[in-house]
Amino acid sequence: MTGRENPLRRLVVLRRIEVLMQAVVLVLAVAWLRIPLDIVPMAAITALLAAINLATQWRLQRGHLAGDGEVLAHLIIDTMTLTVLLYFAGGSANPFISLFLLPATLAAAMLPPRHAWTMAGITLVAYTFLMFWKLPLPPPQGDLARFDELLARATGGAGEHAAHGSSFALHVLGMWLNFVISVGVVAFFVTRMAAALKARERELSATREEALRNEQILSLGTLAAGAAHQLGTPLGTMAVVLRELELNHRDDVELNEDIVLLREQVDRCKQTISQILASTGHGRDDSLQSLPLDACLHRLLDDWQIIRPHAQLCVTLRGPQPAPQIAAERTLAQALLNLLDNAADANAGHPEALRFAADWDADNCRIEILDRGPGVDESSRSRLGKAFYSTKSDPGARPLGLGIGLFLSNATIERFGGQVELFNRDDPQGGACTRVTLPLKRLKV
Repeated sequence: MTGRENPLRRLVVLRRIEVLMQAVVLVLAVAWLRIPLDIVPMAAITALLAAINLATQWRLQRGHLAGDGEVLAHLIIDTMTLTVLLYFAGGSANPFISLFLLPATLAAAMLPPRHAWTMAGITLVAYTFLMFWKLPLPPPQGDLARFDELLARATGGAGEHAAHGSSFALHVLGMWLNFVISVGVVAFFVTRMAAALKARERELSATREEALRNEQILSLGTLAAGAAHQLGTPLGTMAVVLRELELNHRDDVELNEDIVLLREQVDRCKQTISQILASTGHGRDDSLQSLPLDACLHRLLDDWQIIRPHAQLCVTLRGPQPAPQIAAERTLAQALLNLLDNAADANAGHPEALRFAADWDADNCRIEILDRGPGVDESSRSRLGKAFYSTKSDPGARPLGLGIGLFLSNATIERFGGQVELFNRDDPQGGACTRVTLPLKRLKV
């Protein structure tokens, strides 16, 4: 019964109404209409049903999950209770006989077809039984004259109605009460079912979106692994050529600085490719050792400064010391590097340094990356984080992008139970803020 509301909870609520109405009808029949019913067994069966409902509610409150078979058993109990009550009150001639439709309807709506047909067969047997075996309903000894008079006016003639007497008036009154109960139960049940169906449709929609996103990530991962394999040879060639240039131009200091920088970038590319190939098919990166959170963030920022040596970065780390120990996967580090790259691209050309602020407590780590770029317009905000959508479309203002970095970063951080928010800064000078919230329980050793 996982993935949807336990139907036994709805049945418990409906049964409360059932017990209440049984008690009310018994009191009215005996106290007002003065029908000489065998009240002891009828009251006893109603009390037994109330006790069963209380016990069921107690079990549900303790976390019990009912299977389809148990729900069917409870519907059978309701049917047997109604059968006993109708046996002492006229059987199939009682206007409440149509209440047998309710358990059959509930079974058809909540249970598999075989259980629904079983319930339909049981109600049919109970109805048939009451056609041949029952105690006749005694005539009322109370005063129904006023109701008889109103009914006669409604039907258009007192003479024809008088021939039926009080029994007909009682039957019509019972039919009215039966309709009130039935319409109330149906309205309650249908509205709850409609709400449950809407909630399930939302869950299915979210599941379909997640499956589509996972399929896109798998496709990108396959392409990345292939590209990593193919880039190994040209990067190796570049490293050899740069080494030869460095040996041949030792006297040119300025050129040597550029060559060293190029070698560092090539080595970084080779390291990244090696990490991609090494982590393919592994759920957790065992090469990363456990580190304090602040040391892990410093290492991340040091790696990023190697990639973006000319980018200015202002770092603020706050949180209780010693910082919690974490062992994050390499994919999470790459996601944060992508977000830093996006912010640096937006901040390009602005004299103010990019700001990286992180604070943590015992449960969460919050990271904010603030830039002074053009910000995010309202029409683009809802689509950011989708595959192959990027705001880097103005060659004169920002580098061109494919929208893959933010998509992968968002998907990776959500996989760790985190959240990525991108919004404009509340500052007259403009800019955007990328906020990342990570639950530390998924990262702690």
